[in-house]
Amino acid sequence: MHQDTSRRFFLGAATAASAMRVFGANDRINVAIVGLGGRGGNHLSIYSRLAEARVSAICDINQAARERAQATLQRSTSEKAQEFEDMREAFANPGVDAVSIATPNHWHALAAIWAMKAGKDVYGEKPACHNIYEGLKMVQVARETKRMLQIGSQHRSTPFKIKAMAALHGGLIGKIYQSKGLCYKRRVSIGRKPDTPTPAGVNWDLFRGPAPMRAFNELRFRYNWHWFWDTGNGDIGNQGVHQMGVARWGLADPEWPQYVYAHGGKFAYDDDQETPNTLLSNFNFGNRELVFEVRGLLTGGEGVPATRRMRPPAGAPGATATPSPTATAPRSGAPLNVMVGNLFYGSEGWAAMNDEGFQAFKGESNELIMEERGTRAEGGDTTGLHMRNFLAAVKSRNHKDLNDEIASAHLSAGLCHLANISYRTGRKLTLTSGPKFANDAEANKLLTRDYRKPYVV
Repeated sequence: MHQDTSRRFFLGAATAASAMRVFGANDRINVAIVGLGGRGGNHLSIYSRLAEARVSAICDINQAARERAQATLQRSTSEKAQEFEDMREAFANPGVDAVSIATPNHWHALAAIWAMKAGKDVYGEKPACHNIYEGLKMVQVARETKRMLQIGSQHRSTPFKIKAMAALHGGLIGKIYQSKGLCYKRRVSIGRKPDTPTPAGVNWDLFRGPAPMRAFNELRFRYNWHWFWDTGNGDIGNQGVHQMGVARWGLADPEWPQYVYAHGGKFAYDDDQETPNTLLSNFNFGNRELVFEVRGLLTGGEGVPATRRMRPPAGAPGATATPSPTATAPRSGAPLNVMVGNLFYGSEGWAAMNDEGFQAFKGESNELIMEERGTRAEGGDTTGLHMRNFLAAVKSRNHKDLNDEIASAHLSAGLCHLANISYRTGRKLTLTSGPKFANDAEANKLLTRDYRKPYVV
């Protein structure tokens, strides 16, 4: 697609009309969903069930995806949404109040910026951005336009995690000196595939967007775009950014570290993937640190205390240990074995968290002092809670009501980007204000990207 000046109109007239609308307590917010793949399908399903929202528009560069989404929406609501191939036309539509973005990573920032400049509030999938420069621009535009910009880090709206974090910040295990994130999510080899003609109904130019144009390849399209630097950020910026956000949360959300060092590689496989499947990163914040590990190969978990590793559930035959009277009564009986989750280490004990729950231990004896059952163990999904938090802020017009507003979320993504930059340059990097790297032009270049016109942030 060549640059078309007629596309620019949505940045002006549409902005004023959208900004003027004031929502009542019972008003439904018209939402456009942009990106209708796997995660976009979740967005469609959840918004369709929320009383506060109405799916008024759907947008995807793939005609087949639009058709599937339209059929799903009609089955669930008996309503039909307007369809768009180009997100800019959806943003210009006065029947759209807010936008929910579930595109590939390389589109997150530009889509959100375009939407905010068109007067729309935005719920954007994680990671907030594809690079650090984009995150800074998103914060800037959100403040300039006074739009709500929530990032889809639903752990920030998960009740048991909120309760656990309050306890940690209150000194449950003393002063936390290390926060650790684990992303041991099994990933099989993607193999190799040749380039092919673009399938009918797919606008490959729009899919590539800010990224360099390449011939169509199936491995660079559905989901596997995560494993190429042009469009994704590896698993640290895919699954891992959730655990990175929780790790920052455990440290009370610090900003940029003093230095970062990451090393790893793409081991075991001979395929077309560019990003590492094994990555160990360290972020130093002075008197505390954040450690993050990605491991996509066969592995075990971490976090089970030695004194409880073989302990049977309370009341079971052979059970000999009794939890502290001050502890929440264990519901599962089994200690957490963390594969995808977080560990926290303090001056008086340590704690483990994943979607199954939270456990904290104190002292040399690993005494269980707190346990909370997780949402997944109860069969729930907190994405809906996170979206309801977003919709409430759309009505209140106060970005401080958001549970993971862009000012915090871009820092969680930023740590993932810092790790990738250290890995790609092969060295420890010292940060200065900005953030920038001290005396390192190669690393500083990776803070942003070369954008393909007209898709420029």
